[in-house]
Amino acid sequence: MRVHICAVGRLRAGPEKSLIDDYLTRFDRSGRQLGLGPAQVIEVEDRRGGGMEAQAQALRKAIPQGAVLGALDERGKGISSPDFAGLMAGYRDAGRSDLALIIGGADGISPDLRNAVDFSVSFGKMVWPHMLVRVMLAEQLYRAASILAGSPYHRA
Repeated sequence: MRVHICAVGRLRAGPEKSLIDDYLTRFDRSGRQLGLGPAQVIEVEDRRGGGMEAQAQALRKAIPQGAVLGALDERGKGISSPDFAGLMAGYRDAGRSDLALIIGGADGISPDLRNAVDFSVSFGKMVWPHMLVRVMLAEQLYRAASILAGSPYHRA
């Protein structure tokens, strides 16, 4: 199952990009034998200043046809890392070939797009900068593959 991180905004070189690249490389390596990956980041911008609706349109264009759609959203459900791994494995085992995980811009995800997702996950009650959410998501993807592979990386 291919994983697409569809995010608003461009991430320039720096520590966040280095961390994302590292975790996604690890995910690709460990997920391959599990039927997970590769993972790619698709960045969209709202160049016209249209706000959440314009961002939602750009995100919709980035989502592969027929993909399972998940949102990273403060209103989402807080789940454990093993539960996230199980969620991914469930979609993979059901024969789904693509998983798109969307991260909105500074104002979040438009209500229309938020209502269209298959699931919504929160990294806690606090609001996180969307660039840090990318890092945390990349790490959780690697952690999910590690959990499914029985690796000692996850020590819960």
